[in-house]
Amino acid sequence: MNLDQLIDYLGNDSEFQKNITKWLVFDSKAASYVDFPENLNPKLIEALRQKGISKLFTHQRETFIEVQKGKHVVVVTPTASGKTLSYNLPVFQELLTNRESRAIYLFPTKALSQDQVKEAQDLVSHLKEDIKTFTFDGDTPYDVRRTIRSAGHIVVTNPDMLHQGILPHHTLWIKLFENLKYVVLDEIHSYRGVFGSHLANVIRRLKRIAAFYGSHPQFICSSATIENPSELANNLIDEEITLIDQNGAPRGTKHFLFYNPPVVNYELGLRRGVVSEVRQIARKIMPTGAQMIVFARSRLRVEILTTYLRDVARQLHISPDKVRGYRGGYLPKERRAIEKGLKNGSIQVVVSTNALELGIDIGQLDVSIMAGYPGSVASAWQQSGRAGRRQSTSLTILVSSSAPLDQYIIQHPDYFFNKNPETAQIDRDNLPILMSHLKCAAFELPFTEEEVFAPDITPQLLEFLVDEHILRKTDGKYFWMRDIYPADEVGLRSTAAENVVIIDSGHPEHRVIGEIDLFAAPEMVHTDAIYIHNTVQYHVDELDWDEKKAYVHEVDSDYYTDAITKTDLKVLDILQETEEAYGLRKTFGEVAVARVTTAYKKIKFHTHENVGMGRVYLPEQEIQTSALWWEFPDDLFVDPFFKESVIGEGLKGIAYALHHLIPLYIMCDISDISVIPMVNDPFTHKPTIYVYDKYQGGMGLSKKLFAIDRAVLSAVQTHITTCACKEGCPSCTGPVIDGGLFGKSSALKILNMLKLEMD
Repeated sequence: MNLDQLIDYLGNDSEFQKNITKWLVFDSKAASYVDFPENLNPKLIEALRQKGISKLFTHQRETFIEVQKGKHVVVVTPTASGKTLSYNLPVFQELLTNRESRAIYLFPTKALSQDQVKEAQDLVSHLKEDIKTFTFDGDTPYDVRRTIRSAGHIVVTNPDMLHQGILPHHTLWIKLFENLKYVVLDEIHSYRGVFGSHLANVIRRLKRIAAFYGSHPQFICSSATIENPSELANNLIDEEITLIDQNGAPRGTKHFLFYNPPVVNYELGLRRGVVSEVRQIARKIMPTGAQMIVFARSRLRVEILTTYLRDVARQLHISPDKVRGYRGGYLPKERRAIEKGLKNGSIQVVVSTNALELGIDIGQLDVSIMAGYPGSVASAWQQSGRAGRRQSTSLTILVSSSAPLDQYIIQHPDYFFNKNPETAQIDRDNLPILMSHLKCAAFELPFTEEEVFAPDITPQLLEFLVDEHILRKTDGKYFWMRDIYPADEVGLRSTAAENVVIIDSGHPEHRVIGEIDLFAAPEMVHTDAIYIHNTVQYHVDELDWDEKKAYVHEVDSDYYTDAITKTDLKVLDILQETEEAYGLRKTFGEVAVARVTTAYKKIKFHTHENVGMGRVYLPEQEIQTSALWWEFPDDLFVDPFFKESVIGEGLKGIAYALHHLIPLYIMCDISDISVIPMVNDPFTHKPTIYVYDKYQGGMGLSKKLFAIDRAVLSAVQTHITTCACKEGCPSCTGPVIDGGLFGKSSALKILNMLKLEMD
């Protein structure tokens, strides 16, 4: 059975069809071709012809022309649309003209760096020119690094290596920085939140060092489709940007299915679990031999699904080795082997986090299944684009969970297919992040009194570092005076400086099997947690908080663990406030949040029932961050219906839906924000709902929400109103057992009184 026959089969499967809320077919689209630019080097034209490329897509030519004019550009086109050639053309044009020129290619992951360097090297082989293209990352041998520094024309790396391995050692890279012409930033939509805020400061340092050596590079950026690509690119590089977003690439026929698991309890609005449903769908597809990728929202879900699908493979007499998991935390050799297996067909099914969402070449897959909405429209299209990458027919199935965001998307397909309101937010002036990179920059080059690293605040920060004996001021310059190497203490993926290392104490050599960031560690690797790595279950024997090490041993458990946390919040400062209609007061400010993991639940595999609990004893973690909060006026609750307990249930229901729907408007994960309802808030003395960024210093998420809150509250009202449950459910205001009998009715009564405009 081929893919077209499989699609016909699913179309006639009544059991499958009754759960489909939308089946869209995107017809194939012919390419929009244009001739090569008149000034394109003849050697490049000949090399492209040898590769079977006789014309360019319109966006490739437009990028080349705009870059030739000296402009910074951002190219926004879908997956597999030829963005790589869009930036390779101007770079190689320059290198063929001036062999002394240099370029840096920056990719968000090591895997993508290594994949893309092969494309550049293939072009070099067709050119038959001495253009040296190298990957420079943590896996690069030391003897090769010397060659790259002295002779590399194109240095392909990732933000972490640029931050720790290149910029602090710029005196070894003089050839690169003296002649730096281009910097390529690929997949910039992935640089949001903490990661993007760090990268913006790494770019500040890069531009500062380049200017010191007399170069001022042009930036060529690429992105998936989001609402604000120009704004994001501008915030990352702090330069005026030219947008190129008219896609000229062809597209194969794509079937895109929205699948909503059946309701198993109408009173509570409970649906069949997304993991179980994906397992059943995969069972229908696997016998056809179709190669598929299954995307899961978390590392834990990847491991659970991989375990289940290996069992399915055995039942179908398919080798379980043809089913593999793929996620962060795997060793490089494991990831390379999986990527190779996907290309050569020895792996039929891969279950992945968004680690394979980006443009790594994993060959031509037939089917993409999303085990839950990935959290953003951009990510959903990226994941869908991993199937049918060679203009062939492809199938995408989005299987929703009961989460409110999933249910909103699955029941509003026009929202998904017709518009993209998501904006990617970064805060390059987040104080902890800015201060970290200011230290790194001072280590790299002394600061002068007149120099501006961050507008309005650079002198104050430099003087503070002098007072702390981190810098020394002499003759109007600020010099680094510590023995430590500051870049080593700054990780780009979180605001915390450290990670927790996970050590298999059952292994003879106590091998390291992974690591996890400091804020996530109390929830994932607390003592007695079940940690799953590459489908192998490990029991956490001890989390040594002082040493930042988690000691584990392999077990065969029939349950996994889910942590319970407690949060306290205090207002520190009010920065902005307005009084809305009907007395609702909206405020933006700074807050202190104390968080501690107190317990965990044991969740049984397959049935997902709670089979026990345990206590966790860990120190409290506190962050200072930004928050938005709404104070509800007392006269809103004069109705006798609103007893204090009923108000609390209503606020809790609004907060639950709000927490899950905010990512509709701001590109973030629900784990990036927290929403806390309070019936009688100690600060406002009124019923209040807080939304805060879960990162030290804030990431600009709650600030963005402050500007668009009515649209988001309106979406919350619409979603709760249209949910089919009676008294609240996991798809709207939360389970009745948690939210109370009046969670839904109270939430709707409160929202209706605010006279929001419903979608």
